[in-house]
Amino acid sequence: MKIDIARQLDEAAQHAVSVPQVAAVHNINLEEAYQIQRQSMSRRYNRGEQSIGIKLGFTSRAKMEQMGVSDMIWGWLTDSMLYQDGDTLPLHKFIHPRAEPEICFIASKEINRELSLEEAKEHIGSLAVAIEIIDSRFQNFKFSLEDVVADNCSSTALVVGEKLPIDSNLTNVSMQLIINGEVKQAGNTDAILGNPWESVVAASRLVAETGLSLPAGSLIMAGAATAAEYLKTGDLIEAILGGHHKVTLGAK
Repeated sequence: MKIDIARQLDEAAQHAVSVPQVAAVHNINLEEAYQIQRQSMSRRYNRGEQSIGIKLGFTSRAKMEQMGVSDMIWGWLTDSMLYQDGDTLPLHKFIHPRAEPEICFIASKEINRELSLEEAKEHIGSLAVAIEIIDSRFQNFKFSLEDVVADNCSSTALVVGEKLPIDSNLTNVSMQLIINGEVKQAGNTDAILGNPWESVVAASRLVAETGLSLPAGSLIMAGAATAAEYLKTGDLIEAILGGHHKVTLGAK
């Protein structure tokens, strides 16, 4: 059953066709949802995609409470998801894509155990403002906790800006999502677990709990600083950190 769901979700992503929710029908728990996620990702790796890191979800305490959970969720990023600053996103590859402004951490050392906050800073070489594109494979962008985990936490695409030093200020720094010159979402870095560096700590714990590791060079997408914004053809999307660090992505 889990293999069939993994195939269904993988094919939905490949062909940009939405599918009904699966967790309620099949009575899937969270552990089984992560098993489906791994099986679905295995199909991508077998096609030649390479893992480049992980993304975290529910890094807002309010979102955790809303979803009735006490911990973050996470999914995998692959090289096929990565776009360059200034690239144009082909929207026909997605079902209902949305953009979120985020902080991305780039590992300088392998992360193979749970790290303290101080150790986290010793394992990160740089950071950057980023945009994550999320795109649920479920109809009408509606899903349960187990559904979204099985669906690799809606991971779809990302773009990472210029690398910044790890001593860059991330305390209560403004973050904006701008589309076609208009501020659509505004927040600050404190929305990410109160301190975006805590996402690195959380990532190290979550990966270690599965017996896996993140090699040097891995990306850690720390979670959204604002709500997501729906995208349409012709949009110019910008995420801005602190009023001047920027990353840009078009949509066609």
